[in-house]
Formats: sequence, C-alpha cells, structure tokens
Amino acid sequence: MFEHQVKFRVLYSDTDKMGYMYYGQYAKYLEMGRVEALRSLGLSYKVMEDTGVMLPVLDLNLKYIRPILYDEQVKLITRVKKMPGKRIHFEYEFLNESGDLTTKAETTLVFVNCETGKPCLIPENFKSKIENYFS
Repeated sequence: MFEHQVKFRVLYSDTDKMGYMYYGQYAKYLEMGRVEALRSLGLSYKVMEDTGVMLPVLDLNLKYIRPILYDEQVKLITRVKKMPGKRIHFEYEFLNESGDLTTKAETTLVFVNCETGKPCLIPENFKSKIENYFS
C-alpha cells in the first residue's frame, strides 16, 4: 500500500454561507492529494501527459461525515491500496484539526493513450516507482 499526507487550510472562497467547506470544492482537494502523492514518488502528471499518457477520472465517490470549517487546517491522506494496471484507484480521508474523520472519498482514474484516446497499461516509469509498495 502507498500512502501520502498533505495539509491545507480551508480558504474563505472554498466555503458556503454556513462557513462549511463547499461540497463542490472537494474534487479540487482530491486532485491536490493525488498530484502531491505522485510527486512524492518522483512522478508528474505533466511529464506523463507530455510523454503520451493522460489520466482522466472515471469515477468519484464522497462520504461526508462532518463539516470541514473555514480556516481549519485539514490533513488529507491519500492511499493506493492495489497495484495499478489500466486503472489506478485512490482512497482518501480528510481529518480536521482535532484528528476527527470528516470525509472519506474514492476516485478511479484510467491510463489513456493521448493519441488514440484508448485505455492503456500503466507507463513503465510510473510502474517502476510505485510497484515497490506492493511487493
């Protein structure tokens, strides 16, 4: 299993009238979690796309447990529990400043050849950096 953590503070522009992080903002933070998790492995979405493979989101699932509040520091844990093939599945947990679980989420992304628009296998450089977590 691969796991990465990142912290962020909820911006005023990310909240609704109640001071809760607006539900539509969660996808942005899930992307941040994925990008930073991959960056910690020495991988980059940009480089991957520049070399012919994109990684669009196939599905997104969110479970809200309690609100995240304006100006709260949040810990976002991003996990990959299964070795990717043509798809990569991420699981996430948002924890508030007290360490309480506020939100659980999952996304599945598909490796897609930029030229053909068809699914492809995980690129070798990506595979070589992540496979050690699944031995």
